[in-house]
Amino acid sequence: MSSNAISSNSNSQFLNTTIANGAASAGQGVSSDQSNSWFEALAKAWGNALDQQANKVTALSDQVSAGSDAGVNGQAGSPNGGSDNPSTLTQLTAESLKMQFLSTSASTSTNAVGQALSTLGQKQG
Repeated sequence: MSSNAISSNSNSQFLNTTIANGAASAGQGVSSDQSNSWFEALAKAWGNALDQQANKVTALSDQVSAGSDAGVNGQAGSPNGGSDNPSTLTQLTAESLKMQFLSTSASTSTNAVGQALSTLGQKQG
């Protein structure tokens, strides 16, 4: 054993605090009270970020479909009533791609951390 050993309890507390503070600064509501481990806090922070992004995509999609529905139903909408214009579609595409990126990043990071924790557990056990 090395003389510079740090207890796992202080490591866990440090990581829990760091992740909770990072989540809070990103506008997320993950605290150490809500999570049993820093891994769980990490997953919750990713989940909150994905929820927020999904809400943006849904809102833009609703704008586009509201503009399309007016034409389908034969109703004459106001000139600004339809939101299926190129700028809204482009914004929806960008937000959808951001959602895809966040989803892939969340999956990759939680899988990598989970595998690292599994490996660590096997070495200690």
